[in-house]
Amino acid sequence: MSNDNTPIATFSHERLETSNFLMIVMILLVVAIGGIVEIVPLFFQRSTTEAAPGLKPYTALQLAGRDVYIREGCYNCHSQMIRPLLAETLRYGHYSTAGEFVYDRPFQWGSKRTGPDLHRVGGKYSDEWHRIHLLNPRDLVPESNMPAYTWLNAKLTPTDMAPKLRVLRMLGAPYSDAEIAGAAAAVTDKTELDALIAYLQVLGTSVR
Repeated sequence: MSNDNTPIATFSHERLETSNFLMIVMILLVVAIGGIVEIVPLFFQRSTTEAAPGLKPYTALQLAGRDVYIREGCYNCHSQMIRPLLAETLRYGHYSTAGEFVYDRPFQWGSKRTGPDLHRVGGKYSDEWHRIHLLNPRDLVPESNMPAYTWLNAKLTPTDMAPKLRVLRMLGAPYSDAEIAGAAAAVTDKTELDALIAYLQVLGTSVR
């Protein structure tokens, strides 16, 4: 009877860890499976795909203000995501829910806060307060390190708005033909500062 001690070829960690190609393939496979398991169920979870009661898509002026908000990098210092923690809800108000952001592209979530979270800032201050604060924050908050946005006096371009609303309607925002047709008129003679204030005044107002 022969004694055959030839090792049987099997898949081993040594083989995986010494092959760059195999390691890359396995990492991509694991990440893909993990991503599918995490992401796909969200498309069927109603709380993340249905708008919160009372939520409306941004008006043309608010949408223009949101573009200014993103362009100026306001999200680098201000998040728009109140977490369900007592300290946060006492300071900022009701915690953020997924249904409030179904028309936001992109989201302004995050946890980086050099300045306060702005998700519930809508209606908290007057338009004039925001105007003064944006032009020179230290007139209202002496210790503020926020820059002064003195250059937001440029007029908006009315012809830019209808195409933006049209694209957002393709992505699911319920804009009517009348709203799209009136988008240019809604921002005529308005400045970037007017638009930014309009955007800030609507943040978080769908849930009280």
